[in-house]
Parts: sequence; structure tokens; C-alpha cells
Amino acid sequence: MTFNNLSLDPRILRTLTESGYLELTKIQAQAIPRVLDGVDIRASAPTGTGKTAAFLLPALHHIVANPQNPGRGPRVLIVAPTRELAQQISQQADKYSKYLNRIKTVCISGGVSYQIQNRQLSKPHDLLIATPGRLIDLMNQGKIDFSRVELLVLDEADRMLDMGFLEPMKEITAALPKERQTLLFSATLKGAIFKISEMFLKNPEDITIQVANERHENIDQKLFYADNVGHKNRMLDYILAKEEVKYTIIFTATKRHADQLVSELREKGQRVAALHGDMSQHQRTRTTTRFREGRIEILVATDVAARGLDVNLITHVVNFDLPRNPEDYVHRIGRTGRAGAKGTALSFAAERDLSVLQKIEHYTKQAIEVVEIEGLEPRRQRNSKPNRPGGRSRRHSPRNPNEKRGFKVRGKAPRRGARAPFKAKVST
Repeated sequence: MTFNNLSLDPRILRTLTESGYLELTKIQAQAIPRVLDGVDIRASAPTGTGKTAAFLLPALHHIVANPQNPGRGPRVLIVAPTRELAQQISQQADKYSKYLNRIKTVCISGGVSYQIQNRQLSKPHDLLIATPGRLIDLMNQGKIDFSRVELLVLDEADRMLDMGFLEPMKEITAALPKERQTLLFSATLKGAIFKISEMFLKNPEDITIQVANERHENIDQKLFYADNVGHKNRMLDYILAKEEVKYTIIFTATKRHADQLVSELREKGQRVAALHGDMSQHQRTRTTTRFREGRIEILVATDVAARGLDVNLITHVVNFDLPRNPEDYVHRIGRTGRAGAKGTALSFAAERDLSVLQKIEHYTKQAIEVVEIEGLEPRRQRNSKPNRPGGRSRRHSPRNPNEKRGFKVRGKAPRRGARAPFKAKVST
């Protein structure tokens, strides 16, 4: 199915054609026609499947196909969990509305001057893209007029729930006109997010796109066991020295460790920068811009960059620390292998991470290949039950420092209560 099969404004189709967008993705093919019909949608789709266009394109068409008298407040409100995702959506909106001269988009989020955003909101605009915290602040200040809102989009709703934005979401939706269309997009529609969605939508149609395994086919996933942080650092140095490792995102669990790792890598001559929530919006925007332009080759980030950072040149993702939630693992590795390119996702794990690994494999329905770097093997071999400490260990004899290191395939990540398959199969 192509975009020309849709009843979109010709000016929008012209932009899509010039951008090289021909065929619709699965989420676009299912969602766009129903959004154009005016029904509420509750959709689940993995990252990188084109869901932003699935709600932006029909939203823009609705605005131009149903003109109203000029007003100050937005007709479409899009709420996203992070600054990066909000900015990405705003950039896509500007791109798709290239030939829609009268369409104005405003993006508001934390880290930007209230004065600047108040000035933007005081002028006529059609689309408002916002993060929950800043949106609530400006609502309470009486700076936003919601009387014209016809369409509400809750993007990455599961992430907003994880970040504690449930009450702000309730407050925002309560302030909107009751006669509106609402679209909710989430990585999953199970559990709490399904129950909560009932608060915001009226008789929604469910759309679920199950392509996680298909998406991962172009991402080579590998797992390295680590004894401690020092062991992780040595393996990271080896990985970053390989020629095929070009532009890399390294994910850490904390902002403090991200800054520390940046300092260590910078001392080793790497072009590296941090990206996390303690940075101002100006700093974060400048960092991501430098990364997109290739002036930075390594980005050390917390999960603030797992969603919303769309840079096609990323070759590798390194999970220095595994995420606690399997959904975050999928979003992290989804930063590479984009637009049909090949990508590599490498993860470090200590023995205490085995339960997390089990959840990740269950969620992705894939077993992660366990490998070792020759000369940097873990001291403890998990030949008994990997979920318990004290398994048999084997010390490796010192290697000749002039001997070339390589990856040794050890099998799949062990499951709880199973014997770990550590017999070597392949050496490269």
C-alpha cells in the first residue's frame, strides 16, 4: 500500500514523494485510514516502525481539510514523555507541513525559557507538542487556550506512566474539550496501560503491530559477561578500538556514571559527550546536533536517549548497564539498525543481571548470543546454575599480549535454573 492510496491532501503527498516515502509501514497502513475516519485509536507498535507519521499525517490533513476561524490555541495537542521525543515530533511536523504555509507548530518542554515559550503560545498555532511537566506549568499559568483542541495524541503512553506522569495526564485530558478524538500509542497495551487508556478514550479501536522479531533481524545482538566495572571498561576499550565501530551510543544506569565514563573516554582520545536529564535543553540540543553532524562519535546516555533520538548513522549500541525494563532494552537497541541498515547491540551483564536477561528474552522472544573477548574472559564460568553465585570457576592463563584478540561464541544467554552453554562453538 502506498501513500497515494490515502485520501491525504496533495501538498502532504508532494512532501512525502520528495522525501522518498513510497510504501506505508504496517502501523501507518492500519492507523491512518481509521484516524482519518475520526475514531479513537489505541495502538501498540515497536520503535522505528513509523508511528510518528501514523498520527502526524492525518492530523495535518484534518487541519487543512477542516479550516476554522483563526485562533490562538492549538487544534491538535501531542503529548510526549521526553524533550528529545517532543523535539523529534516537532521536526517531523515541520517537515510534513512544508507546503502547508499556514500551519504553525509550537513545541514546549522543560529546559527552555518560559518567556520564549509564552511568546510562542501567544501567537496563532495549530499543533502544540509538549512534555507533561512543562504543559501543566503553563496550563496553571493560564498561558494555553485548549478551547480549539479537536485531536489529542498521547505518544509513548507507557513511558509516561513509567515516569510518573499519570496524574498530569489526567489533569491535561480533563482540561480539554470532551468532544475530541484521542489517539494513544504505546509499546504495549497490556496491564496498567490498558486500564488507564479507558480513562482517556471513547470506544477505541485497538491496533497491534507485532514485528519485534522482524525488526531485530538486522540488529546483531551479543552479550558479554563481566566480573565488575573494571572488566566492563576493558571490554569497552577493546570494542571501541575496532574499525567497524563508528558512531556509538553507550547506555548507563545513572547520570553520574555517564559523566564519569565520558571523562575517562575523553582522556583516552575519544570524541565523546554525555546526554542525560541533568543537562539543560540547550546543552542536550547542542549535543544531539553535534552527534548527528558526526562531530561526536560516542554518546554516553541514560534512558533519556532511548526514545526519541533518531540518528541513522549509529552503528553500535552498548548497554554498559542493562535496563531494568525489557521495553527499554528494545528502545535502546532500536537506536541502531534504522532505515534498513545493519546495526549491532552489545550488552554487558553481571551475574546479578540474569533475571533481567530472562525478562528481556521473554519479551523479545529471542535468545541473546553469549560471546567472550579472547584475553578478557570472565573469571567465573557459570557451569552450574547461573542464577546462583558460587558456580565452578576457571582462571585463564595469561595470553601473549601480541596475540590478536577476537570474539568467541559461547551460545545463548542462560535461563534461570538452566545450565549455561559455555562450550565454545566458533572462534573469530
